Amino acid sequence: MKEITVEELFKLKEPIIIDIRSPIEFKDGAIPGAINVPLFSDEERQVIGTIYKHEGQAAAKWKAMEYVSPKIPVLLKTIKSYHTDGELVIHCWRGGMRSKAVVTFLEFAGIYAWRLLGGYKAYRHHILEKIPTNIPNHAVVLHGMTGVGKTEVLKVLEKKGYPVLDLEEMAGHRGSIFGTIGLGEGHNQKSFDSLLFKGLQEIRGSDYFLVEAESKRIGKAVQPEELMDVKFKGINIYIHSSLEQRVKQLVSEYVLPYEQEPWYYEKISLGIEKVLKRVKDIVIRNRLMESLHEKNYREMILILLEHYYDPRYDHARQEYEGEFFDIYAENPLDAAAKIAAKLDDLSLLPILSANKY
Repeated sequence: MKEITVEELFKLKEPIIIDIRSPIEFKDGAIPGAINVPLFSDEERQVIGTIYKHEGQAAAKWKAMEYVSPKIPVLLKTIKSYHTDGELVIHCWRGGMRSKAVVTFLEFAGIYAWRLLGGYKAYRHHILEKIPTNIPNHAVVLHGMTGVGKTEVLKVLEKKGYPVLDLEEMAGHRGSIFGTIGLGEGHNQKSFDSLLFKGLQEIRGSDYFLVEAESKRIGKAVQPEELMDVKFKGINIYIHSSLEQRVKQLVSEYVLPYEQEPWYYEKISLGIEKVLKRVKDIVIRNRLMESLHEKNYREMILILLEHYYDPRYDHARQEYEGEFFDIYAENPLDAAAKIAAKLDDLSLLPILSANKY
């Protein structure tokens, strides 16, 4: 049986990773890019666990065999359909019986796959150990009031070849009360850690990275202390845009793509409820409620910026020790061009290519 360690996995070029854990295990945390082909359903896994607890290992194995036997042809056919040019890697929770059984079935069918030693558990242990040591020594941190388009600026600079860590994308959250609009539930800590490790792999070799000035917690995820320390000591670029442009940016990002969706009004309403708990001014509260009921989202965003987000922003920059540079921009594209020029002045050049495993 071919076996591979986590360290060796990252040296493979575009491996096809098949995660055979149950859907609930996969949802809780997975290797980025892995394909879930579950050996057991969530219900079957629960039954097997109960039998193991009350009747022992032999009875649990027998029940597992009863569940798996009828599925083998479809299971192998499904895995085979994903097997193209890359190396095939099979894993379960800790590289135990599930992955051994599937790799054995595949070998009988003439398909040779690697079994990941230690499974997902070994992968998670590895990335948590490596993340702190993989963080480049220097950060360029983008600041700016809500709506200047910091995330869009990062995406433009990334396309130009600059080393970027898009933490909001990794967290599946935009870092605000309305942060999951259009993004689902947001990622948990395990998913964030996996995506952060992958992002660090992609910029390895660079001695700096660009990142947004997020608070330590982004949605459900928390950034590691080592990353926060590098950010606090980094070079800071503060993006300034007009209030009108910021409203326009937020309407294009939070409203236009989603306002016709059946869930949209309810989700916005829940966000406004949270805001109202922190806004004492009765006039502002009434204006917010009125704009919400009228679905005048542009007016609502304007009120939120002027009376909620902007007054709360500047205190956050006090945590950052490094020098601040101001960029005045008409829009995110303009900001990206001016930041690229500033980075050039600072001799911080793009990296020629992203290193991806």
